[in-house]
Amino acid sequence: MRANLPPAPEHRIGRNGHGWNPVRILYSSTLFHLVLAILCISPALGAHAASIPNSTLQPVSADLMTGKADDAISRLSSSLAQNPGDAAAHNLLCRVYYQEERWDDAIHECEIAVRLMPLDSDYHLWLGRAYGEKADSIHSIKAYGLAKKVRDEFERAVQLEGGNVDALSDLGEFYTAAPGIVGGGKKKAQGVAQALEQYGPAQAHQLKGHLAEKDKNYTLAESEFKAAVEASDQPADAWMTLASYYARHRQWDQMLEAVHAGIEADTKARKPHGPALVDGAGILSRSNQQPQLAIQLLKLYLASPNKSADSPAFQVHSQLSRLLEQQGDHDGAQQQMEAAAALAHAYHPAPPRSGSQ
Repeated sequence: MRANLPPAPEHRIGRNGHGWNPVRILYSSTLFHLVLAILCISPALGAHAASIPNSTLQPVSADLMTGKADDAISRLSSSLAQNPGDAAAHNLLCRVYYQEERWDDAIHECEIAVRLMPLDSDYHLWLGRAYGEKADSIHSIKAYGLAKKVRDEFERAVQLEGGNVDALSDLGEFYTAAPGIVGGGKKKAQGVAQALEQYGPAQAHQLKGHLAEKDKNYTLAESEFKAAVEASDQPADAWMTLASYYARHRQWDQMLEAVHAGIEADTKARKPHGPALVDGAGILSRSNQQPQLAIQLLKLYLASPNKSADSPAFQVHSQLSRLLEQQGDHDGAQQQMEAAAALAHAYHPAPPRSGSQ
C-alpha cells in the first residue's frame, strides 16, 4: 500500500486538479526551454521498501506543502539514516531538493526511489521532471541525453498508471515541444490529448491549445484555453494559463482581464488565496504590468493557510523580494530574502528568464 504522500503540484506547468505546474501547463515549462537548448546544439523489479510511518510522514508532508525545506530535509535525513531503503522518503527528499532547484541532488534521490519501487508511476514522473530541469540548466550536448531520459520516465509513468493525469500532461507537453530526434511529435501529443479527455478534460483542452499554438492556429488555441476554464474544477488556475497565453502574444488587455478573472475565481475557491495567485503575480511581473497588484497577490498567498508544494513559500518570498527591490523598497526586499533563507538556507534561485511566460 502506498504511503499517504502529499499531492503532486498541479500542472504549473506545471503545476489542474491533478498535474504539475509545467508542466499548470504553462508554455514556459522546463520542457519548452529544454527543447531550445537541444536545438541550439542541434525493467528489473525492486523490493517494495517500507513506507515512512505516518507519525513521521505527516510533518514532512506539511513541510513540503508550506515550503519549510530545511525542516523537511532534517526530518527525512534522520528517517533515512534509520531506514535507507524507504522509497517514499527518498521521493519526498527528491521533491524538496526539486523545490530548492538542486537538480543533481533531486535526481540522486529520485533515482533511488525508482530503484527501490520501480512500479510506482509517480516516482518515475518526478524523476523525469528532475532530469528535465537539470537538462534545462546546463544547455550543453548533455541535454540531448537527458531529454531522452525525460521521455523515458514520462512514458514509463503513463505505462504504469494510464489514468495518471500528471504524467499524461507532462508527457503530452514533452511530445508537443520536443523535436522528433528525442521522441517528440504532434501525433504522439494528439494521442495523449485524447487519453486526457477521459481523465482530465481541462488538461486535455490545454494540451490541445498548445498544439494549436505551435501550429500557429491562434484562434483554435485561444478557444481551447477558454474551454479549459469551463472544464476545470479549479478555474483560477485555468484562467492564469489563459492569461499566460495572452502574455506570450502580447495581448495585454486580454491578459489583464484573464488575470483578474483568475483572482476573482480564487476568492470563490474552496481554498482561496492559493497558488494561482503566485502564477498571476509571475505573469504580471514578467510582463511589466501592475507591479503593485503582483506584490499584493504574493503577500496574500504568503498569509494564506492554503499554500502548496507547487509554490513553496521560500520561492514566493524570493519573488516578492525582487519585486520590492524593483519598487525601491530595499528594507522590505531584505526582509523577504531573510524570510526565504529561514525556510531554505540552500536555496539560490537562478536569475529569472527574460521574456518567458
